[in-house]
Amino acid sequence: MLQEREVYTVSELTRAIKFVLEEDFSDIWVEGEISNFKVPNSGHAYFTLKDKESQMKIVLFRLNKRLLKFEPEDGLHVIVRGRISVYEPRGEYQLIADYMEPKGIGALQLAFEQLKEKLFKEGLFDEAHKKPIPQFPQKIAIVTSPTGAAIRDMLRIIDRRFATVNIIIYPVRVQGEGASLEIAQAIRELNTLPGIDVMIIGRGGGSIEDLWSFNEEIVARAIYDSKVPVISAVGHEIDYTISDFAADLRAPTPSAAAELVVKDKREVAQNIIGMEKRLINAVQNMIDILKSDLIGLQERRVLRSPLDRIYELQQRGDDLNLRLKRSPMMIYKKFSEKTFHLTKSLFILNPRLKLEAQYWKPLRALSFELRASVNHRLEILDKKLKGASGRLNALSPLAVLERGYSISRRLPDMKIIKDISDVETGGQVNVKLHRGELVCRVEERKQ
Repeated sequence: MLQEREVYTVSELTRAIKFVLEEDFSDIWVEGEISNFKVPNSGHAYFTLKDKESQMKIVLFRLNKRLLKFEPEDGLHVIVRGRISVYEPRGEYQLIADYMEPKGIGALQLAFEQLKEKLFKEGLFDEAHKKPIPQFPQKIAIVTSPTGAAIRDMLRIIDRRFATVNIIIYPVRVQGEGASLEIAQAIRELNTLPGIDVMIIGRGGGSIEDLWSFNEEIVARAIYDSKVPVISAVGHEIDYTISDFAADLRAPTPSAAAELVVKDKREVAQNIIGMEKRLINAVQNMIDILKSDLIGLQERRVLRSPLDRIYELQQRGDDLNLRLKRSPMMIYKKFSEKTFHLTKSLFILNPRLKLEAQYWKPLRALSFELRASVNHRLEILDKKLKGASGRLNALSPLAVLERGYSISRRLPDMKIIKDISDVETGGQVNVKLHRGELVCRVEERKQ
């Protein structure tokens, strides 16, 4: 009796093979070199993974591709995780990838280098585009986490160096999913506010993953488009991010950024006093030089004393008086008039009057104007400092707390409570008062 033959259709056999492969190879890692990398309009990525002897088809769907921190390209050696499947219309087996990383270099480091090279070629790091940082900013915006150590350090340093500066804090997340969007949005919104002189963006130190929000392209382009000068202060001194290259100035730490952007008020005051002293000394030196020149002229008898001329004329007058007693009246009148005119001419030619008009009066006027100008400038700066201090105090959240208001935050994540739905019954709440804080438990919620 002949054994009955089992005949498969092509579709049935392909489907059976697909079932076996998907069941036996549902989660595997494969290593190889990328070739023929293509991304059609669908956003899915199709490429071949090969080694010296074999190759296989790889499919990376759009959602998983968006999670990659680097850009795949031909010739890159990678490790891929996924599951084996069969594309039934062509009867080809392929790997459906859900994760991929470069071999020999971290994905984040590779993404950093790729984006850095791309933005450099586009000119986002050009020195010609960088804006100067103002020497005496009146209003400073800070984009960072409101609860991190970085903001506390910056505020402490700014308050110590120049307490009357106005500060706007724009709170954002500085790590995690969506943090880069918040940072970029903050930069764009602060550019719409009037009067901001300079902007600091940054956070404290951390791993490359923690700092990655400042390596995103959206943040770099927001910095490049900013009309307000931007200082990037991310991590520690050894940490470099894309925002550091795009910013107008890089600070090695947030604390260093605060010191770079704000001058020390005491140093400024000392500089003004020093300038005043130098101006006064310069004028005094000029007077001393002129006085020394006059004394030298007198000692060399280049200028005769006016008294000598007067004594000589007096002596001649005495002689004329004696002669007039023996001369006719006309002779007496003639010589009398001549003596009068000579005396008047001598008075007009008196060098002391000339010196007084040409040198002493202008020097005294210049000295007075210099003193008045310096005093007026000091008064203006003092009024500005007092006005800025008053405005800063009026905007201070501590002043609001002093009037009896409080800030409630949900524990343990310290999220500010704006609605009763933000906290559950029985949950704990931190209440910040003007003096001290309370930890409370929610007994009841009322609408």
